[in-house]
Amino acid sequence: MSAAPMARTTDPLSSHLAAGEIEGSGRRASQQVEALAAVRKHSGSTSHELAEATGLDRYALARRLGEVEERGLIRRGELRRCAVSGRLVLTWWPVGDLEACEA
Repeated sequence: MSAAPMARTTDPLSSHLAAGEIEGSGRRASQQVEALAAVRKHSGSTSHELAEATGLDRYALARRLGEVEERGLIRRGELRRCAVSGRLVLTWWPVGDLEACEA
């Protein structure tokens, strides 16, 4: 399910090595599948709430959400206050979810 390159040409060597390792191990693709499943199960949640609900690493999950969004499988929804962080942040919805984004 991966998409665009994980490291930019301007990133340091360490970023390229890390990107190669996560891509080569298959973790990127499996994390994308997990991110998609989390959004489908917990529609309308923030990335922090998704991480709490699933036990996935919040930072890895946030990166994968953007990648899954690029593939057109999920979309960003309205802003609301996150139950975990207390901040006003966007929500995530599966594509085709009729309850999303209507304010």
